[in-house]
Amino acid sequence: MSTVSELGARIHPLHSFTLTIMKSIVVFSAVAACASVAVASVIQRSGTPMTQAAAQAKLQAAGVYASSSGGCTTKSNPTCTSYDGILSGTVDNVITLKNACACAITITGGTETGHASGTYSHANGYKVDIRHASGIDAYVKNSFAKIGNRGDGYPQWKSAAGNIYCDEGSHWDV
Repeated sequence: MSTVSELGARIHPLHSFTLTIMKSIVVFSAVAACASVAVASVIQRSGTPMTQAAAQAKLQAAGVYASSSGGCTTKSNPTCTSYDGILSGTVDNVITLKNACACAITITGGTETGHASGTYSHANGYKVDIRHASGIDAYVKNSFAKIGNRGDGYPQWKSAAGNIYCDEGSHWDV
């Protein structure tokens, strides 16, 4: 049986070039397929932006409520708790948490101004703040893996789904 190298030596140079191109196409196709899966995973996980009314209705139907120091939902007011532009995947993840925990969940931070910036930020609809309470605190600490402290010293836990729960002292940053 001949090796690929031995066969390559007996193949016309043009055919050898064709084989090289075909190998490159196979490798490129495999890389593209992996990239498509990764992109699909991010899209599926993040969902689409929701209105304040739609997100609030869906969360309240699941027993999840909001609280704000300003008693408001205006996105441009940092004392409000806004869902305007929150991603449907974020809302679904909060509802999944509520059902798994079987405990009270109160959102104290959403898409309103005043949070840290970044791609996967509150403003872009990826994150919420959840009020500390005995049920959620015990659930996070007993169900998820502690992964060490964030750069600012706050402890973090990671769920099997990959969500990071950071205990920022006054609330969970999720």
